[in-house]
Parts: sequence; structure tokens; C-alpha cells
Amino acid sequence: MLHHRRAVTLLWRAALAAALVCAIGLLPWLAHTDPALTVLKARSVDREPTPEVLADIRAQLGLDAGPLHLLGQWLAGLPRGDAGRSWLSGTEVMPAVLEALGVSLLLTAVALVVAVVTAGLVCARTLWLGSRRRLGGRRAGGGSAVLAALPEFLAASVLATVVGVQLGWLPALGWYGPQWTVLPGLALGLPAGAVLGRMLDDLLPGAFAEPWALAAAARGLPRRSIARQAVRRCAPALLPNAGLFVVGLTGGAVAVEQIFDIPGLGRTTLQAALAQDLPVLQAGTLALLLVAAAATGLARLAARLLIGPALSDGALPTLHRPTPPARRILPLVHATVLLGVIAAGLPRDPLALDTTERLQPPSWTHPFGTDSLGRDMLARIGHGALDTLLLALAITVVALFTGVLLGLVPRLSGPLVDTVNAVPAVLGALLVTAVVGRGTATPALAVSVVAWAPLAAHTSSLLLQERAAVHITATRALGAGRWYLLRHELLPAVLPPVTRHALLRLPGVALSLASLAFLGLGAQPPSPEWGLLLAENQPYAERAPWAVLAPAAVLALLGALAVTAASGARWGSPRPKAGGGVRWRPRRTAAVGAEHRRVTKELAAAGTETR
Repeated sequence: MLHHRRAVTLLWRAALAAALVCAIGLLPWLAHTDPALTVLKARSVDREPTPEVLADIRAQLGLDAGPLHLLGQWLAGLPRGDAGRSWLSGTEVMPAVLEALGVSLLLTAVALVVAVVTAGLVCARTLWLGSRRRLGGRRAGGGSAVLAALPEFLAASVLATVVGVQLGWLPALGWYGPQWTVLPGLALGLPAGAVLGRMLDDLLPGAFAEPWALAAAARGLPRRSIARQAVRRCAPALLPNAGLFVVGLTGGAVAVEQIFDIPGLGRTTLQAALAQDLPVLQAGTLALLLVAAAATGLARLAARLLIGPALSDGALPTLHRPTPPARRILPLVHATVLLGVIAAGLPRDPLALDTTERLQPPSWTHPFGTDSLGRDMLARIGHGALDTLLLALAITVVALFTGVLLGLVPRLSGPLVDTVNAVPAVLGALLVTAVVGRGTATPALAVSVVAWAPLAAHTSSLLLQERAAVHITATRALGAGRWYLLRHELLPAVLPPVTRHALLRLPGVALSLASLAFLGLGAQPPSPEWGLLLAENQPYAERAPWAVLAPAAVLALLGALAVTAASGARWGSPRPKAGGGVRWRPRRTAAVGAEHRRVTKELAAAGTETR
């Protein structure tokens, strides 16, 4: 039975990968564009697209045979290691893709080191207090949320400008040796480490409250050992998301690779997608899918090895603990500051141009300074709040609902999560646009298609451990049904950390919408959408840093507000009814009934002997 399930899962994963590769092969025809015209523009901008020239390109590439013929030729060459030739340069695809993959994997390794160190710093206070039995009702603050809300391309721009150019400590452009990996590794690893650290910080209090931690502290074991074992206890719930981060860093680091001029796989895939160089695009996507399968497989294997036989024996203690009351002062402060900024900007005109006031620093007239066209930054932030907040919040709610729902069926959603997460956001947006066309809802739909994947992986990993908890096994033995266990035991343990995880990604959703503006798929100038403000003013970060720091600060403030407000999120356990009754009546299974009759007979016999 187990081998049958694994075979079905493997077939489902292969079918999804094949469907994605086929969809990419049909991308120009789905988008109703002429591949010959796109290739001509990529090869030579000045050349006139006459019918003769376009017909010659179609003959060279074999486009007249149709997309299915081209796809069949490409697939037939894969067993021989032949991924075809680039439509733009005419060179072989496989060596170029493998070289780009090696660059991305090295960059990912450096970013993972930075992420691990960052995660350790985020939860260091919890580890220190927990190993000394001083946690109490302490909750983490919003510092990690601010760091997690830091846009990768903004971090890359600041590091390249300040550390690389102005200070000259490290090289800012190119890819020639170990020194060139530090700045892009920091830009990628800091936000990822903050998210992982916050997720670990949510689980650690439950680990420190388990009997083994109490016994270890009572016997006087070293506090460092207790802290290390607590991290080991929580790691299985985080490893699936860590695997997703590996895949996301490998193919999703497009902005960072562009800023630092790194020839990685994400940048190569993006350029191929924009130029509709299908052989390169298909080979790059296939490489990302293989990396996704390997990373998630290793992560799940490591999680099962760390848990051991307790997973199958149903002998795990639960990491879910009653959530202490949230500190109301922090979300109140964050909300007051955010609403104050928005209220101050609404009376101002966000579209008023004054070229004599270009890139002016903050002053009484312009508290947040001006942008490259002399527009008031405070006004643009205030007017852009409605679109940014409402749209990002709606996408986050949809992603949370979808992620939890699919996370409850991991055999169905696991391969789907790996496939969706392996696709760079820009490529996903191109596919969505090709299917549904351009429109105001296209950016939201494109981001929603991929935003649920990390939440589904988080839900599945928590659910796997919670189902193996001792109290679940005992409750099931007493006759509780599946719906009761799901509603009263499993969801209360899973929903609070997954909700905090979703809210931690709220600013990232806003930035994902902004990244689509570069392709003409998202908000367009002169819209004051926050993410677009970052994209517009990023080229002026060195000359006018306030134009970038102002929208970045409100996004970070939004992240801090979301996480601190959700830190007390709880799913209350059912209370007994009046009179001592409970909400469910255990079913009397055959095993429970037999055990009850046996105990009754023994008690009756003992009473007879006594008399």
C-alpha cells in the first residue's frame, strides 16, 4: 500500500512537470504573439520586420511546423543531453543552463548560510530564556517582521551602493570569485532568515514546555545542550519550508542577479521568457523543477530522520501550547503611526509635478522629500495606501485559505507546491497573462497562483507532527471521529502559526505586485502604489535615499503591524457544556467495547472474592 501511494505521488509530480513544460512550449501561441517578431527584436532592434525577414526566421526555427512538433523535437533530444540551440544566439542550450545553474546554487548556498545565522539571531532571546526556564508568556516583537519585509532588490541596491561603491569594501558587480558572493548572499539571506527565524520562534516555547526539557533542566544538563535539542525538536516542522526557500532562492533571485550582474539561472530564465527563447526557457524551467524535487525530497527525508519512529508510533508530544495574550501596545503603536502617515498624505496632491523641486530632501514642506519629478512622497504614500493594503490583504487571505485547505491533503498538494514554487514569479505572471489576458485583475491573479505554496507546505509539516501526537492517538482511541479531531485538535494547533506566517508575508505580496510593473502587467505610472514607488525611485537610491526609504519604511511598518497584531492569534478549544457535558460523545468501537467488558468482569470478580 505504501509503495502504491509513493508511485501515485511520483506520477502526479511527473504529470505536473510535463504540463508546465508543455505550457511553456505553447507560451507564444497562447499569448497570440508572433515568435519570429519577438526573436527579431531580441536579435536586432533596428532591423525592419518585413514579411520576408519574418518568414526567413520562421524557416530557421521551424516555426511553421507548429508548437507540438517543436516540443516533440525538444523532448526527443533530452535523453541524449541535447536541449536544442538558442533561438537568439544559436549556441547549445545545455552547457549555458548548467553553468547558470552552478552559479545559482553557489549563490543559494551563501544565502542559506546568511539565512541560518539570521534565523539564529531572531530566535536567540527565546533560546536563551527557554534554556533557563524563564519564558513565561513572552512573545516575540516586530523586529523580525521588519527584517522579513525588507525587499530583496532594495537590500541589494543599498548594499551595492553603500558597501560596494561608496565604501568600496566588497565588489558590487560581476561574478569572479568568493568575494563577489557576499553582498548578493546578504540581500537574499536576510529576509529569508527572518521568516524562518520567526517560524522557529513560534515553535520553541512548545518544545521547551515538553517533559524532556523539564527533566533535562532538573538534572542540570548544560543549557546549550537543551537549546540545541529544542531546535532539533522544532526543525522537522521547518524543513519543508527551508526546501522551498532553496528553490525560491535558486530561480527567484532575478532582481538581485540583475542588480549585481550575476549570470544565474533566474536571470537566464527571465531573459529567455521575455525574448521567447523557448529552448532556453524550457531547459531552465526543467532544471528548476529538478532542483525543487531534490530539495523538497531531501528536506522531507531529513525531517523524518529527525523525528524517528515516534512519527509512525503516534508518540510525539505536541508543540502546540495555549497562546498567551498578545501585547496590545505594540500593534497599537504601529497602527497609529501607519494611519498617521496615511492621514497626513491624503490631503496632498500625489500627481502635482514641480521639476524645480526634483529629489528634494525631507523638509517641513515635503516631510518625506520629493521624487525624480518633484512629486511629494508623503502624498503618494498616503494615496497609494488604499490600493496597496486592500489588494495585498485580499491576496493574503485567499492564499491563507487555499494554503490551509490544500495543506490538509499533502499527498495532493505536495508535488503541486514543489512545481508552483519552482516557477519564478515573472514566468508565472507571463503564463497567467497568456491564459487570461491583460487586465486589472491579472497581477492579483498571478501573485495568488503562487502565494499559497509556502503556507500549504507549512500546514502539511505541522499537521504531520500533530497527527502523531500522543493526545491525538488517545482521543482517536476513545472514539473521536475525523471531523472532531480536525476541528477541535488539529486546526487549533495549525492555524495560529500558519496565520502568523501568512501575515509575515503580507508586505512581500505588495512587492510581488510591484515587480510585475516592469513587464507592464502590474500598476503603471503615475499610480502611487507603494511597490511601484520603490521600483520608480530605486535608480535614485544613491542620490536621494529618502525616495526609496519612505515606501520601504511603510512596508516594513505594515509587516511589523501584521505580525504583532497576529501574535496572539488563537483558535479556542471547545469548552465543556453546562453541567459537565462535552460537545462530542465517543463512539464505542469494537476494541473499546471489548476492553470495557474485560475490565468490568475483572472488577466484578474482584468484588466477589472480597465478599
